Amino acid sequence: CEALFAFLFLTVDFLQKIDNFIEAKATKAAVLLYFLYKAPFIMVNMVPPAVLISVIILFTSMKKKNELTALRTSGLSLFMLSRTMMLGSLFIVVGMFLVSETVVPYTSSKGNTIWNVDVQKQDPGLFYGKEEIWYRGGNAIYWIRQFNPKEKTMGYPSFYFFDSAFRVVKRIEGRKAVWDGSHWRIENGIIQELTGDGQYGFTKFEAYSLDIRETPETFMRGTRKPEEMSYWQLKEYAETVRQEGYNNAKYLVDMNIKLAFPFISLILLTIGIPLALAVKKGGTPLAVSVGMAVCFLYVLILGLARSLGLAGVLPPLFSAWLANLLFLFLGIYMMIHMER
Repeated sequence: CEALFAFLFLTVDFLQKIDNFIEAKATKAAVLLYFLYKAPFIMVNMVPPAVLISVIILFTSMKKKNELTALRTSGLSLFMLSRTMMLGSLFIVVGMFLVSETVVPYTSSKGNTIWNVDVQKQDPGLFYGKEEIWYRGGNAIYWIRQFNPKEKTMGYPSFYFFDSAFRVVKRIEGRKAVWDGSHWRIENGIIQELTGDGQYGFTKFEAYSLDIRETPETFMRGTRKPEEMSYWQLKEYAETVRQEGYNNAKYLVDMNIKLAFPFISLILLTIGIPLALAVKKGGTPLAVSVGMAVCFLYVLILGLARSLGLAGVLPPLFSAWLANLLFLFLGIYMMIHMER
């Protein structure tokens, strides 16, 4: 099921984006590499529905062959029947988390770079370190420790300007930079500028208007996505943002979702088993259809809870785990109900 779901998802994604690759005149190698880099992220996200559908097919098949009846008449409860599968699903949870921490950030970053540079034709001068943004544009390099796309602000930015010999002729640093609609207003900083005698002059300022061609949209296009960072990178980045006085809710929500999402495989198993046994008419096809509807409902609730978390309506931790808690209660209720 996992391979089938991943293949179908990749196929749909390919059909949706192939026109973009053709219009951008991207090479065949770029197309192939893009979808290869996308595969780990897609496979991790397809594990929960694959687990649910596999469990439904297994138990409806056992029910059809009266194997479950024989097991239950021997004294085994539904909880005992599912215990082994639940223990096995813990390995799936750990595996999903490890792959999301190690493989997915690297491959997602590579895939997004191909899309941004080869297809969207964005400036390849924009790239990221562990937490910060580095940007090279023309005769300048910008180092932005923290960027807030919503508020259009930079935290502790540094701007280096070079001559034709790649010698620094001017350096501007500030505590904060704010976009005022046409310029970057830098606050509480310094300017070092090369003078005619080959020395560097030093000037402090409280406010300075920097006139460069790069706007907030330049840096928004390259904002790192959650899948490009591991749990620990998001946690460290969120703490850095908080210490600098910015709102870090977005990073806290995505950080907690990274931890919560793998557990849905275990939770969906508690729903899949009683669901397979509850369906009387329609058999496996109906049970599978209901299972797919459950997956879509989970994605819907998770997306809604995430939006509420980003908006500050719900605490980050609660918004990340809300969908899991609701479906866990549903699964426990269904299993208890089936025992009756």
